[in-house]
Amino acid sequence: MTTATITFIGGGNMARSLIGGLVQKGFAPAAIRVSEPLAEARDALAADFGITVFSDNESACSGADLVVLAVKPQVMQTVASALAPALSHRPVVVSIAAGIPVAALQQWLGADTPIVRCMPNTPALVHQGASALHASALVSAEQKTLAQQVFSAVGLVVWLESETEIDAVTALSGSGPAYFFLLMEAMQSAGEALGLSAATAQQLTLQTALGAATMAAHSDVDPGELRRRVTSPAGTTEKAIDTFMAGDLPALVAQAMAAARDRAQEMAGELSATAPLKEGA
Repeated sequence: MTTATITFIGGGNMARSLIGGLVQKGFAPAAIRVSEPLAEARDALAADFGITVFSDNESACSGADLVVLAVKPQVMQTVASALAPALSHRPVVVSIAAGIPVAALQQWLGADTPIVRCMPNTPALVHQGASALHASALVSAEQKTLAQQVFSAVGLVVWLESETEIDAVTALSGSGPAYFFLLMEAMQSAGEALGLSAATAQQLTLQTALGAATMAAHSDVDPGELRRRVTSPAGTTEKAIDTFMAGDLPALVAQAMAAARDRAQEMAGELSATAPLKEGA
């Protein structure tokens, strides 16, 4: 495990999940720092993980090798601009804020700052996350490795060649857990309508979702083939699948994901409009 020092700016749920994953994977708590304005949250992080906590961002970043900006997009400009002087030693900075492009981050933090944009998702909270990362040209191979170690502590990591791919990732894995929650919600309600108790319908729905995902993750064939294998001709599953297809479920999913992608692009434009880039940036 690396001996690098990791600083988190913001101690919310995503930071907490990453810290928990790092400690569980054997990363030294003494090398993990968090800056968090709320005293209660600081105390809880220190007690739960044995890490070093700070009330001010600048002190937390002193000598850090990697800094994770785990703050909301709406406050990113204020936080990043104030933090810039503390990053003169040029650690790699990882932003998990949606809609903030590398160009904006470099304007606020400094044009020569190595930056990684990351789109994680909420299953990172249970160490089953999916994180997509994009590195700016200034990020070294060693810094990419360090960023990968941090996010692989809570699940899958994939690297994107183009920053524009992040909007597609937002639509797929970033927003994706909610799609599955919606389907589970609908299945549970339908089960109750068919006569099952709420508790039974919920238990069966959740275990079915978990089992199907586990099968797909460990299979050597794609989900389409798995579906075909469990769909007997003229059987109950085929009747249900035919009903889904009659409603053009694949097209609806594609439409929904395109809407999510479009909204991600709109958000990026809105956030950038609040802080226009300098000429030549």
